[in-house]
Formats: sequence, structure tokens, C-alpha cells
Amino acid sequence: MGERHHTLSTSCKYDPHPGRSTHLQLPGQQGGDGPLHPQARAQQLWGPVDSRPPSSSTELMPFFIEELEQSRDFYHTQSRLLQLLFALYNLLAANSELVCYLIIVMNNGVSASVISLVLPIMVFLWAMLSVPRPTKRFWMTAIVYTEVMVVVKYLFQFGFFPWNSVYEMTLNEDKPFFPPCILGLEKTDNYIKYDLLQLLALFFHRSLLMRYGLWDHEGPLEEQSPSPESCKDEGKTRDEDGRRKEGRAEEEEEEEGRVSSTSTLENLEITELDPRFCGPCRAQHQLCCPAQPPAAEAAPREEPPSGLNIENLPSRPREDRMEGDSEQVIEEVPKKSSGLRFRKKSKQPKKQSSKEEVTAESADPCEEPVKKQKGRRREEASQKLLAVGHKIKHVCISGIQSVYRPAQSFFGGILHAEYRTATDVYAFMFLTDVIDFIIVIFGFWAFGKHSAAADIASTLSEDQVPEAFLVMLLIQFSTMIIDRALYLRKAVLGKLIFQVILVFGIHLWMFFILPAVTERKFNQNFVAQLWYFVKCIYFGLSAYQIRCGYPTRILGNFLTKKYNHLNLFLFQGFRLVPFLVELRAVMDWVWTDTTLSLSNWMCVEDIYANIFIIKCSRETEKKYPQPKGQKKKKMVKYGMGGLIIFFLICIIWFPLLFISLVRSVVGVVNHPIDVTVTVKLGGYESLFTMSVQQQSIQPFTEAEYDQMTQKFGDNAVAMQFITLYSYEDIVTAMIEGSSGSVWRISPPSRQEVIKELLGSPVDLTLRLAWTFQRDLGKGGTVEHTFYKHSIDLEPGNPVRAELASLLVGNRTEPVHVPHMFPNYIRAPNGAEAKPVSQLFKGNEDGYLNITLSLKSDRSLNGNQEWWDIAIADCAPTPCGVLPMVIFNDKVSPPSLGFLAGYGIMGLYVSVVLVIGKFVRGFFSEISHSIMFEELPCVDRILKLCTDIFLVRETGELELEEELYSKLIFLYRSPETMIKWTRDMYSREQDRY
Repeated sequence: MGERHHTLSTSCKYDPHPGRSTHLQLPGQQGGDGPLHPQARAQQLWGPVDSRPPSSSTELMPFFIEELEQSRDFYHTQSRLLQLLFALYNLLAANSELVCYLIIVMNNGVSASVISLVLPIMVFLWAMLSVPRPTKRFWMTAIVYTEVMVVVKYLFQFGFFPWNSVYEMTLNEDKPFFPPCILGLEKTDNYIKYDLLQLLALFFHRSLLMRYGLWDHEGPLEEQSPSPESCKDEGKTRDEDGRRKEGRAEEEEEEEGRVSSTSTLENLEITELDPRFCGPCRAQHQLCCPAQPPAAEAAPREEPPSGLNIENLPSRPREDRMEGDSEQVIEEVPKKSSGLRFRKKSKQPKKQSSKEEVTAESADPCEEPVKKQKGRRREEASQKLLAVGHKIKHVCISGIQSVYRPAQSFFGGILHAEYRTATDVYAFMFLTDVIDFIIVIFGFWAFGKHSAAADIASTLSEDQVPEAFLVMLLIQFSTMIIDRALYLRKAVLGKLIFQVILVFGIHLWMFFILPAVTERKFNQNFVAQLWYFVKCIYFGLSAYQIRCGYPTRILGNFLTKKYNHLNLFLFQGFRLVPFLVELRAVMDWVWTDTTLSLSNWMCVEDIYANIFIIKCSRETEKKYPQPKGQKKKKMVKYGMGGLIIFFLICIIWFPLLFISLVRSVVGVVNHPIDVTVTVKLGGYESLFTMSVQQQSIQPFTEAEYDQMTQKFGDNAVAMQFITLYSYEDIVTAMIEGSSGSVWRISPPSRQEVIKELLGSPVDLTLRLAWTFQRDLGKGGTVEHTFYKHSIDLEPGNPVRAELASLLVGNRTEPVHVPHMFPNYIRAPNGAEAKPVSQLFKGNEDGYLNITLSLKSDRSLNGNQEWWDIAIADCAPTPCGVLPMVIFNDKVSPPSLGFLAGYGIMGLYVSVVLVIGKFVRGFFSEISHSIMFEELPCVDRILKLCTDIFLVRETGELELEEELYSKLIFLYRSPETMIKWTRDMYSREQDRY
């Protein structure tokens, strides 16, 4: 093969510009004397024709082509912009095939119709799987289909179609399964914009293929390369060899022709006659041309050519020729291009022939022709029916074979390609799957019907799992698992089947099922379009993997191929993902042939990961060496150490800083929108209930704030509390003194209350409760805040007797209740709104005194009673209102509510302690791992791990077990580990 190639390179020269001479000049040689002989030109270029390699580099003489140099100089003299345009054109021309695929996918994503769905499926299951490149048939199919699609779309743009009316288009505008819409025949303004762009790209790629000579080329390039016989400037020996080869080739062709013709005639049960062979070519085709004998007689037979073996012909067996009397040959030539010849033996045996003759002679001579004609007609009709049946059978078989054989050869070429360059693009396929996984998580609302306004966090927090979200996640995760299994088993056939199923399934899901679920068109769903586009990238990578085949050996993680900072950070991030390392290791163990157990497998994986991290550290030390005896630079100390110190300080003081920022900077004021006050006596019906809303909740003014500071100016504790709030954080709730509801108590319960007030020996509780309601839309985590203040009325307390007198009706004056009403309340972020003890002297003794009075009205619908509350020791007019001053804490905005809800102590327990334990793991127990981490040179251990992977892939399982035992012994023996990890280069440098 090498000798043939050398002969071609020296004697046969391809001229890309026929008719134009190319002058070759050596350095220092003047050009222009005329074109050189091809042999002399080749000798000037490559030296003398010799199969031996040159002894030195000086024998490779440089060459100079004037036109190429002029073209290069002309290119460099152009502007940068023009050079950029040339480069972009060359980039487009080099990747014109991918550009066509991209435009086809974009056209399908924008059109989202049945008529545009055919080409993407053809791209992923035909073009991208073709070896070595898509054939002319595919490109012609794509071009013709696009042209037909443009014409069909144009024809359906006319307004006389009923579905193109304005009413129908407006009525079915948002319906995804409107027939013209799903078929791609709807009337739009830009109905062929992407189709024309697609057609332009296809014609551009076709022109490039025709320019390169690949348009009509089907097989490998070696089939059309010039043979040694076509070269004219060869020696006599080569000429004679060429003639012998040509002679042998002609003999082989003749033999093949004889064999093929014989086999063709053997396999045909019905001989088809073509009238085109019966004209001037009768002499060459004597078998197939009838001699046109009379209808009642057998046709005379001519001798066939010598190349045909007539003994094997089923239409002319020897027995039929020997028994010519008892055999009839019926030749029937239709009016069309083919004729059918049939042969039928007589039904009666040979012995009865004489009897038939006697019977025929004794019969009536007038009836004999009539019977013969009837029998002949019946035979002709049966032969015609049989011929039609055979022809239909032949057409069906030919149709099935015309589909089955190309498909079989196509998939056979994929699975058993002669030239295959094994490649590994699994990492990129996995990356596209991860991107699709992220798109599904953050854009799951696009895959459901009524989940367009929800987000995944709020949906999952309510313990609800959307069905569309779950289906998409399970499908995506299952495809990733199956893809990993096929990759580990190197199953190209399984990958091909999986590709076919996935292509049809994804297109069926995205263009038919998903629009039915979401009731939205695919081209109006941006998230679904993005997911489909990334999936198409996966299909392209998967087809490339199938066409090239899986790699022979799969050694380790793809992130551990290089030892730099980027791979180290990516590998560390890969290990931090929960369950990803464990899932990958278990899948690798399940689908890889090995003698190791699962625990041993995990041990090897952990050792390999640690050795890779150490190797990256040692490579960094080699790249940035630190001389001995030199202190660390300040940039390193303050850069790395300063960041660590800042990080630790932030973690320690994070809760206090966060709560302070929430209260002062990012916090929002959320005033109560409802204040409710209730007074109850024991466990009976409430005496007083009153609620006020926003119109009765008045914000504090700056003057009122100054007045309050002057009032408590001499109280340092009170001022410390007041200064924590501004006047914007304080409101005053003006509570009406009359109850908002009638006191509905039954007479028996009323008698029980009087009896308990007068004669019960136990304490009776008088309780004042208040409740605040906030708007959670403005921030905060608690909607209702409440608290209560109780007074125990012991036996003998005058309040009990006065209340009993009111209930009996012997008293009309109000009952004085001391220290009952706290008028300063703090409304925090939590659920308890306690009184502000700093603003009351003596705590509860500083609460305001109130008066309780029972009012009744007997004029309206009988006797109705209600209770009034007023502030004691004041004029009647202002005392009818209970002023409650509320100090509102600032609440966190909704975006930070999940952290602010824990509070200071909750943040310290849940965040600081957890992070502190995590950080402690980096700085503690370092001494226990010195023997396995402080290794000067890990190349031998790394090579041992890769050797384990290598012998596992090659099937040497016994050797894998031995190497694993060696690795375990190495980690069990510190002395052997020291010998294996000794840095020989640094040792020699220290010695010298």
C-alpha cells in the first residue's frame, strides 16, 4: 500500500486548474522558463523517487509556489475587517453541514407542525448516523421536501379556504390542535421565512459538496483514487503488471456476468419479456425473445449463448424436452412491456394417450374443435390468473425488499463500520442532560396547565407535587441512568435503539402531548423550546457517539484527566453534590465486569480521588516553587489568611448582624390592621369585646413622640427602650369604651355568676386580652399576635361584691377595677405582644385603672345589656376611649423571612454551630491523615490506580485482583509507602 501511494505521489499529479501551468521554483531559482514535466516537478518537490526515508533533514528540500505566495501576500494586505469576513466565511463553509442541521431544528421549533417535523427526525436518525457522511440521497430528499413544503404552504395561503377566514382564525388562535395549525398550513404573514432560509442553507451546502467533488461520491475516498494502471509514465514492468491485472479483471467480470445471469434465470419462475430486446438486439438475447410460433403449436427453440447453462433453467427441463408429445407450451405476450411464458403438462398419463386418440377419432368431427377451444380458453384464463398472482407477489416482495435491504445495509454500516474512530463525548451528553434537568426544575410551570403563576419553592412547601413536574423529572433522570448504563457496557446497538426510541418519544411528547396538557402551542412556550433545543444538542452528540463508537477503555473520571486548578475545583464541586458520587460509583460497579466487591470498589474510588487531589497540589507546588528558608510573602498571608479571618468573624457574628440589619436597614414597618380587646370573667360569656381597624389606628406624629420622650425623660430605662423606635414605628389604637356586642348570657348562667361572686371560696379571674393582626404581604412571618393580663379576685375583694350588685340590679354606679389596662404594648415579630414593662413604674402596678358598668335598654326587642369600660379618674368625655400605644418592631422583607423567622438563638444553633463543626473538620485531626496526604510524589500510586482501571477494561480480572491487593498492602505498610512516594529528583538535587 505504501509503495502504491508513493507511486501515485510521484507519477500522477492532480491539477485543480486544468489548462493553467503551475511553476515550481526552488529557493534561489529564477522562474518563467515554462512548465516542468510532472516527473521533474515531483522530483524537485519531493526529491528522487525512493522508498527509503531520508538520512537527514537536509534532504527534505523546501519548495516555493509563486501563486500561493502571491495569494498569501494579497490576503495579508487586506484590512482586518475583510480578513474577519473571510475567516467567518471559511468557518461557515467548514461547518455548513452543522449550519443546515441547526436551521432545520430552529425551523421546527418555530413552526411546530407536522409538516416541519419530518426533517429533524431524518437529521437525527439518518444524516447524523450516516457513515462517513450524509449521502446525496439525503440532501436531495431534504431539498425536494423543503421545496414541496414551500409550495404547499403557499397554496394554502389563499383566502377562499374556509379556515383562512378572519372569524375562524380569531376563534382558533390559541388552540394548539387546530388542524391547519398542527399541520403547518395556517395563514400567517411569515409563513416561509425560515423555510427559505433552510432552503438557502441546503443549496449552499450542496454547492460546497459539488465543488469538493463529494456530491456524487458515496463510498470511501480510496474507491475513486487513481489506480497504478492509469498512470502513463510507468516502466515496462508496471505496464505488464497492469495489463495482467486488467486481463484478470475482465475475466472476473465475465465470470461474474455469467454467474449473475445464470442465478437470475434460476431464481425466476416467470420469464419476463421486454420488447426492447426483441429488435436489433435479438441476436444477443435469443432466450428472452419469442419466435412467435402459431398459437396452437410449441415455439421452436434456439440455441442459447454459450455463457448460459440451460440445464439449470426451470422453464426448460430435460424431462420436458424428452416428453415433447405430452407437454404444451403456451406463450402469451401482453400488449405492455413484458410477456409471460407458461408450461403445463397434460392431465392424462402417457398410457392413456392412445385411448384418447381413438375416442377423439370416433367422436363427432364437428364437436372436436369446439371442445378444444373451450379447454384452451379455460387454460388461458387460469394461466392469466396465475400470472397476475405471481406478478402481485413479485411486486410486494420487491417493495418490501426495496425498503428492508437499504435499511439493513444502513444500520449494518453503522454497527459494523470498516473505519471507526472511537471517541468519548459522554461528558458533553451528561452536561446537556444536567442543563435540561435545571431547566425542568426552574421552569416546571411551563410543563403544566394551571401552574403558570406558581414557583417550585412555594409549591413544595405546601406538600404538593405537580404531576407534570414529576413526570419530566423522572423521564430526565431515567434517560441519564440508561445512558450511563449503555456507556459503561459500550453497547452501540443498545445506544442506537435508545436513540431511535428517544427521538420519536421526545418529538411525540413535545409537539403533541405537551400542547394537549398545557393547552398552549409549542412555539408559544419558551421554556419548552429551550428544553427542546438543548435536547437536540444531546441528539447530535449521541448520534456522533453511535457513528464513531464507544471508547475501548474508560479510565477514571473525565475531570481527572488534567492536574490543574480548574479540574480540581470542578472535581471538588462534583464530590460535594449529595448522592452523586455514591450513585455513580454503584452504577459503575453494577455495569462493569470486575472481581471486586462493592466495598472494595468504593475503596479504590476513594483512593483515586485523594491521590488526584494530592497530585494537583504537587503540580501547583512545582509550578510555583517556594525556596527553602524564605518566609511567606505578605500577599499570600494577608490574602489567604485575611479572607479566612474575615469569613470566621462573619460566621461568629452573623446572627447579631443579620437581626440588626433587619431591624435598622432592610426591615420594613408593618403596622397592625386590626386590634381586638376582650374582657372575660372566669369561664363565662365575655363581658366586653371591641375591635378597631385602620381608621381607628392612628400613626404617631413627631410632636407626640417628643411629648412622650419629655414625659419619660428622667427614666433612663424607659428612654433606652423608646430610642429603639422612631415615631414611624408607633401607632395609637383608639378603642371605644362601649362593647361592640350585646352581652348574651342565659338566666341560669347569670345566677351562677352571681352565686360564684358572692359565695365561692376560690379566686375568680378577671382577664383582659388583646390581639393584633398584620398583613403578611408586607413582610414578617406571624400574622396574629396576642397576649393577656389577668387579675385574681380573691374572696372578700370589694370588686366581687360590686360586680354582683351590678348583676342583681342593686347598683348603677361603675365598678372600679385597679391596675387593669396596660396602655403601652410592644408588637414584636413573634406571637406574643407583651406590655412594655420599662414604661410602667412598679411593673403591673403602673397599669391604668378602669371602671366597668353594665348598661341596659328595654325599649328595643326586649331587655338588652352590654358593658362599658372607661379610664378611671378622668373627665367623662375623653375617658370613653381606651388609648393603646403600640410599638411595632420592624419585620424582615418576604425574601429574608426564612432566616429572620429563626431569631438570634435559632440562627446561632442552626447556622453557626453547624458551620463551626464543618470548619473544625478542616483544622482538626490533621495529624491522623499525614501519612496518606503528605506524599511527596504520587505518580506511582496514580499509575497503579490507572493500571487497575486498564486491566479491568481489557478483561484481565485476575490481574485486577492482584493489583488491588498490592494497592491495599501499600496503604497498610508505611515503609513501603515511603519508598513508593519518594521524590527521586529532589533527592538527587539534595545529594549534589
